[in-house]
Parts: sequence; C-alpha cells; structure tokens
Amino acid sequence: MTKKQDAAEEALHDQTQLLPKKQVLFVFGVMSLALLVCFIDQNSVAVLQPSIARDLNARSSVSWTGTSSLIANTTFQILYGRLSDLAGRKNVMISALVLLSLSDLGTGLAVNSTMLYIFRGLAGVAGGGITSLSMMIVSDIVTLQERGKYQGILGSQVGLGNALGPLIASAFAIHGTWRGIFYLLAPLVMIAAGISWRCLPTNMPKLNLRQTLAKIDVLGLVTGTAAVILLLIPTSEGGHAGVPWDSPMIIAMFCAGGACLIAFLLIEWKYARLPMMPLGMFRKASVAAMLMQTFLLGACYYTYLYFITLYLQNVRGKSPLIAAVLQLPLVVTQSTFSTSAGYYQSRFNRYAELIWFGFGIWTVGAGLLVSCDEHTHLGLFCFYLIVIGMGTGCVFQPTLVALQAHCPKAQRAVVTSNRNFLRSAGAAVGLAVSSAILANVLKGSLPPSLASVANSTFAQPDLANYSAADRATILRAYAAANRAVFIWCVPLTGVSFLLCAFIKDRGLVRKEEREGETAVVTREQVEMSGKDTEKGGQHVVEVGDGDGDGDGGSGRGSRTVSLTSERSGKAEK
Repeated sequence: MTKKQDAAEEALHDQTQLLPKKQVLFVFGVMSLALLVCFIDQNSVAVLQPSIARDLNARSSVSWTGTSSLIANTTFQILYGRLSDLAGRKNVMISALVLLSLSDLGTGLAVNSTMLYIFRGLAGVAGGGITSLSMMIVSDIVTLQERGKYQGILGSQVGLGNALGPLIASAFAIHGTWRGIFYLLAPLVMIAAGISWRCLPTNMPKLNLRQTLAKIDVLGLVTGTAAVILLLIPTSEGGHAGVPWDSPMIIAMFCAGGACLIAFLLIEWKYARLPMMPLGMFRKASVAAMLMQTFLLGACYYTYLYFITLYLQNVRGKSPLIAAVLQLPLVVTQSTFSTSAGYYQSRFNRYAELIWFGFGIWTVGAGLLVSCDEHTHLGLFCFYLIVIGMGTGCVFQPTLVALQAHCPKAQRAVVTSNRNFLRSAGAAVGLAVSSAILANVLKGSLPPSLASVANSTFAQPDLANYSAADRATILRAYAAANRAVFIWCVPLTGVSFLLCAFIKDRGLVRKEEREGETAVVTREQVEMSGKDTEKGGQHVVEVGDGDGDGDGGSGRGSRTVSLTSERSGKAEK
C-alpha cells in the first residue's frame, strides 16, 4: 500500500464500541437471526427449481435462479467492507436487510422468469451484505479475545441455515407452493431490520452523503464489478447445452473479464485512496495462506452441499426432503464444532491448532467420501459426513478471527468482506468445475444406447422405462460421475491443509484493544468499589484492564474510568 492509502485508512472513523454483556447478547441474537434467515434464503432455491421451472415455464433457464444470486452476492461482497467504513455498519446492515425483505417479497410475486431472476439477483446483493456486516458488527462490539466464541456461534447459524433451507423449501414444495417460503422470510427479515434499527450501536462516521461518495473507490468498483460478472457468468454457464467452452461468447467474456481484473488490481495497488482490496494484506504469509484456504474452502464446501444432494437423489433415489434430512449429520456437526471451536479460541487465545486439525480431518473425510457408490450403506455415508462436518466447523469461523488477528484494526472490515468475497468466488468456480466433471464423466460412463440419459445430467433419472440391467448401468454411471466430483475435492482440502504451514499463531490478546477498551461499569460495581470517589458530577472508579503489575495478587493492572453520576443526571433534569 502507498503512504497515501495508509494515511486514508488511519483517518477512518473507529466504529469499535465495546458493549456490556447483556447488550452484546441482544445485538448478537439479532445478527444470528439475520444470518440464519439469509442462509435459509440462499439454500432453499436449489430444491425449488423444478417447481419454479414448471410454474414459470422456465425449464431451459431455471439455473439462473441460483446463478443470478451467486454472481450478485460475490460481486458486491468486496464492496461492503469499505462502504460500511464510510457509511456506518448500522446503516449498511439495515439497508441490506430491507433489500432482502423486498427481494423475497418480489420473488414470491414473480409472474415470469425475468422478474424472478432480477429479484434473486437483488437477494444476492443483500445476502452478501448481511453475511459480511453481521460478522463486522460482532467484531466491533467485542474484543478480539472474546470474538472467537461469538463468531463460532455465528458460524453455527450458517450450518443451521444450510440445513433448514432445503428442509423448509421441500415442505413448501410438497405441501403448498414454492412461493410460500419467500412469503415467510420477507416479514422475518423486515422484523430483523426493525430490531437492528433499535438496538445496533450508533458509533458511525460523521460524514455527509457527498463526503461518503467522494471517498468511495469508484474506479475499483466499476472494474471489479465488471471483472467478477464477466468471469463468473461464463464460469457458471460454460459447458452447458448450447454454450460450449470454446464458443466465441465464452472466450470473449473470459478475455474481457481478465482485462478488467488486471485493471482492478492495478487501481487497488497504486491509485485507489481507500482500496476495497488492500493488496498489502497479501504480503503477510499468514494472511495470504488463509485467504487462499478460504477460496479453496468455498470451492469444496459448496460443491459438497450441492453434489451430496445430487448423489442422494440421482444415485440413491431419495426424494429432495429425504436427501435434505440425510445431510443433517454434516451441518449439525459443523454447527456443533463451530461453536466449540469458537469457545476454544476465546479460552486459550489460540487458533493455529484448530485450523490444522480442521483441514486435516476434512481431508480424511473427503478421502472417505470417495469410496461411496450406489451400494454404500447410508449409515456409513452419514459417518463420513460427520467427519467432514468436524473439519468444516473447525475452520469456517476460526480462519476469520485469525485473519482479523493478523490485520490492523482499520482493515478489520475489508479483510472480512474480502474473505467472504473469496469464499463466494471459490464456490462459483468449484461448482462450475464440478458440474463439468459430472457431465463429462457421466457421458463417458454410459454406453451409446443410453447416451440420451446424459442430456438431463442434474435431474433425477426416470428409471421406470428401463430394464433392470440398464437401470444398474445408469446408476453405476451416476455413481462414477459423483465419485469423480468427490475425488476433485480431495486435493482442495489437501492443499488447504498444507497451507497451514504458513500460518503463524499470534494469539488473540491485543494491547491496543485493552488500552482502548471502553470500561463498562455497572452501578453496583461503583457502589461496591472502595476506591469510588465523585469528581464534578462523575463517579471515578479504578478497574483492572488485564495488563500491568497492579496489586491484588492477580497481576492485573488498573486504570481510572468515569461513570456519570445518577445524582448529577437527575440534577440536570
């Protein structure tokens, strides 16, 4: 980073506002609700696509229901860090919640596929903001040392949302209408927005609209957005029927996207005053390694969420609802270990061993999953998912806290948004590569007489009109195709495990946070303190700050803080 960029970062308003525990729990509850609803929204669409395709006559383009949301989510993830630095976390969070509520309502009211894709794209924009802002806000209200357990519980909401989304969507698809889940989510998100307006901290930058707009990295925003869109659309859609990888449109979009990406990186490196992606972050080996792990994590994790469902439906013949139930061992274990890992971080102020263990056990689970075919016992399959869930739970949020530990406070928001951006980009690339692998292996595994089956690669095959021998051949082909996808995931986790060697554990205790911590002193603490005095309408009390050589036998120092006197407040009234 240039000296001008460093100075601009240092001049940013510090939105840290450490809160009393009761208020922390309330704010944290609202953020957990917002994140849970957001991931239910994101993960419900895949199950609903067959119903949507029939209702809106969109069989040839229904994949854009998920693609539009994924591209929009990824595109805007990178913006939210700097935007929240300038406009305030509270303002941006509430805006994202309102946008998601309106987008869900619009999705439920969609009368054609174009209207549906537009509102799903807007939902992706909002979802990216909610994901990043919930993590940023929690980071603002607790110290780095305490952040692990809270971020761990937030990570469990991601897993819970991944589990509940398909279950709720399947229930609506079977017993009602696909629109019902969006009618349910819209008011829930609006309620979360209202509570956020009332309870979120208001320690926001004192900038007017003109000043805020003047500081936004416009050139970076334009080139970055163009790069993401031009690269993700062909990545997501290339190789499908009618859009081969060597088509002029796909090649042109990749070339244009690559040019925009180079321009974006140059702008962020040399010209942006407040870059959305400070390239100086990548000079630190630990940060670069964890960001690369995040990209690979996104590619592998979201491949599992999508292709495990395909395996259960296409190879094992399970309904969407049963397939969602059979994925519970993965997401429940992930949620449990995410919470436990967070408490471990806060208790021991360490994270390296969690990341080592997480990617190590995930690699073992990925290898075990490769053995699954059309005859694998479902109990054994669920055990493999538990092993993978242990790994994902230990790395999902601990890597975020570790990244924040390696970056200065001024970059806390941008490192969070960039981490989430890379995870979403990894998901897009991982799903595209996995889809290509599945299609090619399936086509190559079928005899010429059954080649037509490969035309519906991602749909559950209708085996009623085939002989027993042909049915067995088709199931073997689908099993081989899914196995190839699972094999592709093993090196992703293996490389992530090897990257752990570059991560240096710096601990979670920060002197600058302790020195700058706002003392939260209750009325009872003031009355019980023997060193309590009153000066100029204020109670002054000495409290420990966890540093220094103070007395008391605990090695804790003390500092003087003030608490406005109740008597003084009444006198002013």
